[in-house]
Amino acid sequence: MPKPYPPEFRRRALELVRTGDKSISVLAKSLGISQSCLSNWVRQADRDEGIRNDGSLTTAEKKELAELRRKTRQLELKNEILKRAAAYCARENVLPK
Repeated sequence: MPKPYPPEFRRRALELVRTGDKSISVLAKSLGISQSCLSNWVRQADRDEGIRNDGSLTTAEKKELAELRRKTRQLELKNEILKRAAAYCARENVLPK
């Protein structure tokens, strides 16, 4: 996976796109990034600012979703550990000593 661009670089690129002096393809070429990358940044910024509502998630929603998925994985792991511990304790109580 390529190294992400710094946030300040992205902000500046978005400012240049929004001034409207040049097309996205020309700006992308001058910045040394792909046209699709710059287009994605513009679409995501529009979603984050409420300009665009195409059903996709905002950046904040994406972060929240990732955090919730991480917590879910942790809880599922803890639940599995507790199930195994309960089965082990139950087995110990059933077996004769």
